[in-house]
Amino acid sequence: MMALAPAMTDKNKLTFPPGQRTGVASGSDASPTQVALAWTHTARFLTTASQLKELPANELPEIAFVGRSNAGKSTAINVLAQQKRLAFASKTPGRTQHINLFELGPKDAPDALFADLPGYGYAAVARGAKLRWQQVMADYLELRRSLSGVVLMIDSRLGATDLDRQLMSFISQRVGSGEVKLLVLLTKADKLNRSEANAALAAMQALLAEFAAEASDIGVTLFSALKKSGVDDAALVLHGWAHGARR
Repeated sequence: MMALAPAMTDKNKLTFPPGQRTGVASGSDASPTQVALAWTHTARFLTTASQLKELPANELPEIAFVGRSNAGKSTAINVLAQQKRLAFASKTPGRTQHINLFELGPKDAPDALFADLPGYGYAAVARGAKLRWQQVMADYLELRRSLSGVVLMIDSRLGATDLDRQLMSFISQRVGSGEVKLLVLLTKADKLNRSEANAALAAMQALLAEFAAEASDIGVTLFSALKKSGVDDAALVLHGWAHGARR
């Protein structure tokens, strides 16, 4: 059985092993959560690309956001960044058709990138466009050297679909080797009651244990953009990913 890291508590909160907080200097007046949220708030649009070769080469840790077209991916990015329209969130799923990069950290010394990838699985999207997006996303996840983490959005009401499982299988080698970290956000958790939320969380933990038994840097948390639940937890994890690479 793999150990989820960060590990889940019985209150559905993420906890952190010693030495894996967020890279906050000791003696800082700000809490780790405040530092992490201040960092995610610096996110700003950098560029967009329809093909992998159009993305700029960089040495910064890159964190990709992936998920089904109706899982709330762009909304989650906006909530994490505390910005209403950083990532385009449409009522029509499948509108993200490119890889959109966002820069984080000081403007004169950025320290990480967020990558908003095209959603997958929306039936109303033309087959040709859908296949093109899927290939672009596959190339990115397999070949992008600077990719250091993946945030997978899964609708908590549905659980992992076949397409979500295919995505997890596709990245399993990089996650299992420790090259890429994984955080699963169970979105729209405000739609669930407590017992349903606990069941969704337990089911995902079991799936992740099966998915990458040897991986140590995998986490999962309930997430609601509406209620802002899980935002602090996710920000702490992503800040730790970006800054832990430098320790």
